[in-house]
Amino acid sequence: MRRTIGRTALYGVLLGLATAAVAEAVRPRGGTTVLVDWDEVRRTARARLDKPSIEAGRLVAAANAYRSLAEKLEKPLLNFVGPLPKGASLPRFEALDREGWIDLNLGILRRVVDPVLESGRMPNSLIVEVGRAGVNRYVGYMLGFLGHRVLGQYDPQLLGAEPMTGEGLYLVETNVEEWRQHANLPDEDLRRWLILHEMTHAWQFAAHPWLRPQMEESMRALIDSVTRRGPTVARFAAFAGVLPAQWRVMRQVQGTMSVIEGYSNLVMNQLGSKLLPGFDRLERAYRERSSGKSALEVLIWKLTGLDLKLQQYQRGEAFCRAVFDQHGMAVLNRVWDGPDSMPKLNELNNPAAWHRRVGTPSPAAPPARSPR
Repeated sequence: MRRTIGRTALYGVLLGLATAAVAEAVRPRGGTTVLVDWDEVRRTARARLDKPSIEAGRLVAAANAYRSLAEKLEKPLLNFVGPLPKGASLPRFEALDREGWIDLNLGILRRVVDPVLESGRMPNSLIVEVGRAGVNRYVGYMLGFLGHRVLGQYDPQLLGAEPMTGEGLYLVETNVEEWRQHANLPDEDLRRWLILHEMTHAWQFAAHPWLRPQMEESMRALIDSVTRRGPTVARFAAFAGVLPAQWRVMRQVQGTMSVIEGYSNLVMNQLGSKLLPGFDRLERAYRERSSGKSALEVLIWKLTGLDLKLQQYQRGEAFCRAVFDQHGMAVLNRVWDGPDSMPKLNELNNPAAWHRRVGTPSPAAPPARSPR
C-alpha cells in the first residue's frame, strides 16, 4: 500500500513538473517574432564554408572571362534553340565565391519567404524560440552544404520588384575551379559547358514572356495558401506544404521545373558534344560527380528531399531527350508555346502521350538550325 502511494506521489510530482515545463515553454513573453532569423541563418551557413571568399580582383577577372566565352557561345546557342524576341537580351555573367553564393540565395529566399513569415508572426515564447533555432540551423546547414556543390545558377528574379532588370547569370568560381582540379578537367571547355547550361535558362525566360508570370502566379498561389487567415493548425500545415489544395499547383510547378532543367541539360550536352573538344571527359566526370556521393552526402540528400528533386530533373531530361531524338528540336520547342503545352507530370514518363496531345508545330514555324 505504501509502495502504491509512493508511486502515485512520484507520478504526481513528474506530471506536475511536466505541466510546469509545458506552461513555461508556451508562456507568452511579450511581443511577436517570426520563425526565421536570417542573420543567424547566414552565420550558420558561413561557419560551415571552407574557403568562403576569393579576392575581389580574381572574381572580376573570372567574370570577364565568363562574359568573353558567353559572347562567343551565344550565336551557336540561338541557332540551335531559336532566336530571342526583338529587344530582348541575355544577362551578363557574374563570378561568385561561396560566401557570395550564400548571400545571393539568402536574398532569393527572403524575397519568397518573408511574406509568409510576416503574416504568421507568433507570440514570443520558449517553444517558439526553440523552433526558430531549429529552423535557422536547418536552413543554414542546407545553404552551407549546397554552397560547396553548386556550380552555376540563373536567377530570373521571380517575385522581384523589377524582374526584367535584376536577373543574373552566375558561376561559383570556387566550386568550378575545385572540381576542375579534382577531376583534371579542361579549363575553358568546363566553363563553356556550364555557361551553355545557364545561358539556356536565361533564353527560356527571355524568349518566352509567358514563363515568368506563370511561375510567379504559381508561387503566389502557394504563398496565398499559407498566408490566408484561418485556424492556426491549418495555416501551419499549409506552411509545411501538406494541404491537398496545394498539390495541383505544386505538380504544375514540378512539371515545368523538370522541363526547364532537362531542356538545359539536353542543350548543354547536344551543343557541347559538337563545340567542346573535351566534352567526353566532362560528361564522364559529371556522371561520376553525381553518383560518387559519400554516405553522409547521400543521407543529407535524402533527408532534405534533394534526391527527389534530382530524380524529377532526370525525368525532365529523359523526356526532352526522347522527344528530341524522335521528332527534333522544332517539336520539342512546343513545350515553350505556353502553360498548356508543358508536359504534365505523368507525361514526363510518356513523351508519346504528350506528343499526341500537343501535336506538331505549324509548317510555317522555322525549324531550329544545327549548331555550328
